[in-house]
Amino acid sequence: MNFKLNKEKEKGRAMQSNLKIDKSIQKTIPKQTLAKVLAETFKIGIIKSNLIAMFAGLTLALYTNHISPLEKLPEIIFTTIGSALVIGAAGAFNNWYDRDIDSIMIRTKNRPTVTGAIQSKTTLFLGVSMALLGLTALVIATPLAALFGFLGLFFYVFPYTIWFKRRTIYNTEIGSISGAMPPLIGWAAITSDLVHPGFFGLYAVTILWQMPHFYAIAIRKHDEYKAAKVPMLPVIKGFKRTYIQTNIYLIALIAASFLFVSLSISILLVALLLSVVWLTLSIVGYKKMTPEKWAKAMFIFSLNHITILFATIIFYSLLAPFFKL
Repeated sequence: MNFKLNKEKEKGRAMQSNLKIDKSIQKTIPKQTLAKVLAETFKIGIIKSNLIAMFAGLTLALYTNHISPLEKLPEIIFTTIGSALVIGAAGAFNNWYDRDIDSIMIRTKNRPTVTGAIQSKTTLFLGVSMALLGLTALVIATPLAALFGFLGLFFYVFPYTIWFKRRTIYNTEIGSISGAMPPLIGWAAITSDLVHPGFFGLYAVTILWQMPHFYAIAIRKHDEYKAAKVPMLPVIKGFKRTYIQTNIYLIALIAASFLFVSLSISILLVALLLSVVWLTLSIVGYKKMTPEKWAKAMFIFSLNHITILFATIIFYSLLAPFFKL
């Protein structure tokens, strides 16, 4: 009897201990408002940055075709709504599928899909709903814009997230295909001319920019990607190989700048200057910095690079007609 009684007491203590542990875990999970949960589920920051890319393509198409924004106002509105929804859907699908590896990585372990702030079924439902609504809005804008929206969503969810991300060091290259779609969506909302230098310039610059950008992130989060068994280039091949490959893409980015030569010398010079400075930072920084500091500097510059370039394209495209540039 005493033996059974002691056993029951031990079980009771164990249960109390587990309850304390569970409570301590709950305390470490930050409380989030519904708006915060949805913003993180749909990756609102990525939506904003990709909308800037979309507007760069849209305004450049307006400028090169001598079209006033007022003439295409419905297309602009539906393209903006559709793009935001499709990009948000991609973020939701990614969070839904990657919640197992997100729980391992420090920078993603507090995502709502990991903490349970939003249920996986709800995330999937919202992702599907947003995708359908977004593609419908893009179809209303132009079917070609919807095609690029669909391709971006498809490549991000299936080839990248579900297949290549966990299987090959070339996952970044595969993911860059979808990442380069937003400016093409904007372009296609205004014109169906897919052989124009502006179209190729937008695509080339956007796709090439992504490798140095994401390689820098992979170096900074090397240990987290390694723990999650995600085969990022620096995890599998090391820092030196990543540095060499980064410079190859930066040289290609410099060359891609000349695709803007027939559109605007101003845009060409901005794109060229930014890319040359980025390559210089890479070479000089490699000699003087630790890998972590080099990666941080490269990451910060990558954000400035793409923001300044797309802002230049947008403002130039909108203002040039007034000044006859």
